[in-house]
Amino acid sequence: MPNESSALTVLGSCGGWPEPGRACSGFLLESAGARVVVDLGYGTLPRLLSLLDEPAADGLDAVVITHEHPDHMVDLHGLFRARWFGRRGAPLLPLYAPSGVFDRLKSFEDGTDEALSRVFEPWPLPAGPYRCGPFRLDSIALPHFVPNAGVRLAAPGTTVAYTGDTGPDPAVVELANGADLFVAEATDRHQQPGVAGSDSDRRCDLTAREAAALAARARAERLLLTHFWPGNDRETSRAEAAEVFPGETLVAGEGMRIPLS
Repeated sequence: MPNESSALTVLGSCGGWPEPGRACSGFLLESAGARVVVDLGYGTLPRLLSLLDEPAADGLDAVVITHEHPDHMVDLHGLFRARWFGRRGAPLLPLYAPSGVFDRLKSFEDGTDEALSRVFEPWPLPAGPYRCGPFRLDSIALPHFVPNAGVRLAAPGTTVAYTGDTGPDPAVVELANGADLFVAEATDRHQQPGVAGSDSDRRCDLTAREAAALAARARAERLLLTHFWPGNDRETSRAEAAEVFPGETLVAGEGMRIPLS
């Protein structure tokens, strides 16, 4: 049976920009009393602080950011401000991210890392493995317009894999191999006529069906679809994925809490 003390909570499930009442990519992973946030896109910070019940994010053990696009990291700057003004002098918060993420933060701080370096302890991705509380953090480069790290967090009894953004790639199968929960982007731009596709000839996002096919190849136990293009019919995405993936297919929604085995 799933251990109720070990869970993933969805902070945001949109890609690009948030729909009304929703937020962009973000997840809180909890196990053995440790709390790790994975991605902090538009609108995720208030939800995170509400879950922690702390205005300065006390009780957060680490931050993992997959890449520098704002729908995955812009609220990291709000987290910085909460710590800098609310808990100055607190122990450094480990920040696992590609270097471009820290560079983005510096741009918000007039190009200096003086204050940032007194809040965050940066560790590069993809790299490692790292020990992140009870989790082993592994990462792998996945295709996107900027450096993007797919991440895999494993604690005793559970493994969660997460793509961030990615196009179809065999490395996704490696990332999600045997995962208890595979959190995969399913942008599904094709659902809405007139929506622009990729700005490049290189595929840098997935359909729900493609995410499901990769999950099936990886023999993941459960699939959580996320990063939906605003306005998409999420039930259509779920149904298309379920035609391909034999395990349980879930659709991310803000506030959703998924117990982990």
